[in-house]
Amino acid sequence: MYQREFENALRGTPPRAMLFYGENEYLISSYLQHYINITHAKDSLLTQYFEEYDFAIAKNYLSQTSLFGGINLLIIKRDKKIPKKELDRLVELVEKSRDNYLLFEYKGVAKDAKSLQNSFSPKKGANWLRLFEPSMRENIAFLQRKAEHIKLDIDHYALQHLLLLLNNNLALCANELNKLAILEGKVTSKDINRLVYSTAPLEVEQLLLELFEKKPVVATINRLIEIGVDEYSILRSTQFFINQIFLFHAYMKLHGSIDSKAILGYKLPKNIEEKKASLAVRIKSQNILNIFEHLLALELQLKNSTSMDKEALLYAGFIKLQQYL
Repeated sequence: MYQREFENALRGTPPRAMLFYGENEYLISSYLQHYINITHAKDSLLTQYFEEYDFAIAKNYLSQTSLFGGINLLIIKRDKKIPKKELDRLVELVEKSRDNYLLFEYKGVAKDAKSLQNSFSPKKGANWLRLFEPSMRENIAFLQRKAEHIKLDIDHYALQHLLLLLNNNLALCANELNKLAILEGKVTSKDINRLVYSTAPLEVEQLLLELFEKKPVVATINRLIEIGVDEYSILRSTQFFINQIFLFHAYMKLHGSIDSKAILGYKLPKNIEEKKASLAVRIKSQNILNIFEHLLALELQLKNSTSMDKEALLYAGFIKLQQYL
């Protein structure tokens, strides 16, 4: 089913069994909330997220009459497939009773969802919808509609600035519009700079991981500069990052394992800890020293250059840095 078809169906009688998957988590969440609203099932719904999924419980829930004489709404979110026999049975129970709804948000790899589509056949009153990552233009249009709905006076350029500041993250931008709605008068880019916390630190972290994995970094640097992160901030963050990699590297040599709390004094999220540990294992001690010297030389070049040359020096410096990795 195409997104436009589905949104048209939402205005009338939407499918009672739906498979959602793709790259737009915010829109999927809004669709799930819409179902909760139209079914008035907030107090009677059953949610099964990730490892909570239990076929017996799900089947029994859809097999019984609602305790409140209303709707049985089952929402499943998981990154693993549900066995076809189980999924077919759940859809069948929805087909048999107009009081039953099944919403399955598959959070695994999109290409793996194709085999799930067969269980959500339109012949059974079901359907599926894949959502793609929206473009900047689509996100601006969505935010304009939201701003009108909450009566927030904000123009196209301020919305574009907000999206750039929050790395085109629709969910974060929508939340910020709700906060900005308390302001009186028109909201401008200056208001956004003053009141909205940028995701730039996360972007810099992503840049440095890409740098060490020898991936192209020009696009990420461009995005950081667009949202107002200057060359010195990027360089300082890089020096800080390299220092952490050195600490991980030294700890690994001494102890043969990694413990971010012992190294940094605080525990990193597991995926970040594993990535930094992997980088620390791969890099040689001499190369860490070479990178430190290279960054000091780059800092001196930036301080002695004109403002027009700084961006070019940063690009060149990062490309050369990758030669040490």
